[in-house]
Amino acid sequence: MNTPNRRSLLAAAAALGATAAASAQPRNEPVIGDKGATIVGPRNPERESQNPDILRPPSTDHGSVPNLRFSFADAHMKIRTGGWSREVTQRELAVSTTMAGVNMRLTSGGVRELHWHKQAEWAFMLAGKARITAVDNDGHSFIADIGPGDLWYFPSGIPHSIQGLPDDGCEFLLAFPDGEFSEDSTFAITDLFAHNDPGVLAKNLVIDTTALGQLPKQERFIFQAGPPPPALEADAVHDALGAVPLDMVFHLTQQPPASSPGGNVRIADTRNFKISTDVAAALVEVNPGHMRELHWHPNADEWQYYIAGQARMTVFAAEARARTFDYRAGDVGYVPMSMSHFIENTGEEPLRFLELFKSPRFMDVSLAQWMALTPPELVAAHLNIDRAVIEKLRKDKQPVV
Repeated sequence: MNTPNRRSLLAAAAALGATAAASAQPRNEPVIGDKGATIVGPRNPERESQNPDILRPPSTDHGSVPNLRFSFADAHMKIRTGGWSREVTQRELAVSTTMAGVNMRLTSGGVRELHWHKQAEWAFMLAGKARITAVDNDGHSFIADIGPGDLWYFPSGIPHSIQGLPDDGCEFLLAFPDGEFSEDSTFAITDLFAHNDPGVLAKNLVIDTTALGQLPKQERFIFQAGPPPPALEADAVHDALGAVPLDMVFHLTQQPPASSPGGNVRIADTRNFKISTDVAAALVEVNPGHMRELHWHPNADEWQYYIAGQARMTVFAAEARARTFDYRAGDVGYVPMSMSHFIENTGEEPLRFLELFKSPRFMDVSLAQWMALTPPELVAAHLNIDRAVIEKLRKDKQPVV
């Protein structure tokens, strides 16, 4: 007789059997149910464990999608007496045609020498403090001390410098709106002096040639300049033309965020950081168990830098193509323009990352908002979802859910 007690026992046994079957599945192996097989040849288990959605992709992944992830941990390190630098460009991440990134560390007193680029430079301070200087094409000067969470922006061709401050210098992310950019192709003042005739240089500067007898023979790039610089006011060079007309620094983390139970978003573009005409950005914080909503960007490719935590991102590329990638601190992600994606916090700590765009404005389209603002019977007819469910969707955008 099938009594309630007997049914309970049978259900418990079935659940136990299901648990045992699940536990019997090989861990960290490309095996899902009756599909796949274990790896018996050479392997890198640590690497595989960092990319579980590559090893065992979701069933919704399909078709060919280019690689959308590269880690700064795999980037070549340029080590100097005053710090180090490493970069992720189109050479490392082929799909990244619109943006390149540089991760740099300067000791206290360490200097990224006076230089300029063909490309604009956008930066986010990760840790420590630095002093930055610049002079624009009209002869206006700029000098500022910056700390964690601050941005700076130097327009293309504007000469500038960065120096680490006490106690332990700084570390920061640089971004350039050109995938082919490389720190190796910057214009450095020491390189300029090393490759111009000293007599010409002396004549140009209206000084004696003997003053140029100890010039460096090559670019210094990063070097230790001795003790840290004096206080900001004492270090500033004053002239009649005054400071630059647009501030080159923006205190991003001091701005009020767009908040939700799932996290926060802070945006910096030409609406609040007016000088940053070539790069728009968002600093996104996602709490455990939440996600950056499913969305896409109609105006530019997205270049991502992961600051803290762990995440997974599924990118839908149309034509039945989708691919899921895993990210952690120090990784770079990339999403081509208009491809839909979400970024889910897969860890137990807050997820923090930057979204960067080669654009003066940040723009995104929310899937949920699009559905909510479309006639409900039309959406219901497409997806076979009850109209009552459609009518309950939020009409306002909620970037983190």
